[in-house]
Amino acid sequence: MKSIRSLRALTIAIMLGASALSTSTAAAQGRAPMRVLTLTTTAFPDGGLIPARHAQTGRDVSPALSWSGAPDSTRSFVLLVHDVDVAQGDGTDDALHWLVWNIPGTATALPEGVPSGAQLADGTRQLSVSGPYYRGPAAPSSGPAHHYVFELYALDITLNVQPTALSPALTREAIMRAMSGHVRAKGTLVGLYRRPAP
Repeated sequence: MKSIRSLRALTIAIMLGASALSTSTAAAQGRAPMRVLTLTTTAFPDGGLIPARHAQTGRDVSPALSWSGAPDSTRSFVLLVHDVDVAQGDGTDDALHWLVWNIPGTATALPEGVPSGAQLADGTRQLSVSGPYYRGPAAPSSGPAHHYVFELYALDITLNVQPTALSPALTREAIMRAMSGHVRAKGTLVGLYRRPAP
């Protein structure tokens, strides 16, 4: 729990930094206040169950995502998908399922089944704890369903962060730090999942 609190503290610091910037410094620098993005999927309602098609027990394909409300200053997007109910790795984060960064600032969607690969044709980069691709939910059938949080950030920069070969967690940390002070909008979508009982 301490590790998850550490990551959440970093996330909150990023958001508070952006919020503070939007209320004071942003005006002086000619920046608009931070906005709320509308993030949706046709695969499940916000707070609803994630279908097996998008889970490890099914076809394990990424769900189609779409968003709106990004400010004109957006240069890129970062998408973070994580299971907030599980501590992972060396205790510095929760369970990472998909991290996508440098999505072009003009984008308004990701299609279902984003192809695997560390870098896509448009410059988008991605990784999971298993490799350069989407990794769906796989919470055990025992216990309550887990919360899989999809967080989309609109940034006023493109990130110069390369994947860290040693650990996806280190790449995640580097991206979160590079985002600090550059978040212009954020949207959140939550899906629930638990493996079917055997």
